[in-house]
Amino acid sequence: MMQISSDSVGNKHSLINVMHRFIAATNNMDETIMVPSLLRDMPLDEQQANNNNEPPCSNKQRDMYEHYLLLKSIKNDMEWGLLKREVSSGASFLEMAVKQEEQQAVKGDIHVDDNADLQHQFHYHLRGLFGVLSKLTMQADHLTNRYKREIGGGNFMR
Repeated sequence: MMQISSDSVGNKHSLINVMHRFIAATNNMDETIMVPSLLRDMPLDEQQANNNNEPPCSNKQRDMYEHYLLLKSIKNDMEWGLLKREVSSGASFLEMAVKQEEQQAVKGDIHVDDNADLQHQFHYHLRGLFGVLSKLTMQADHLTNRYKREIGGGNFMR
């Protein structure tokens, strides 16, 4: 089993720390939001909640409930890996990406030249992962705080 040094855990810029922050934020969200179905039909964007005349963006999650489910799904994929789903509601994004890469490798689409700059590829994807995890952490915190303000404070109106 791989040992994690205390230096890497203490470094706020380590991948492990960013992953821990995201998982902690989604755990806090999950513990705070006792009845997730109350999030249905609540716009994710607070500006949209105040301006009911604007149609929701079609390329984003429509409501806080869908966003809540997305964050939980990503957290589960991170914690449990790419396990086959027995109740199969379809493959996760990570499962599809791995399958696509495996198919390319079998077909021989991955050339020796592609492997020459693995460090560059790793750093590119690592930067992307940091950015995505940071944004997802902020979104989980935002969703939790809105729930506390809107529903937890008794201000929930439909």
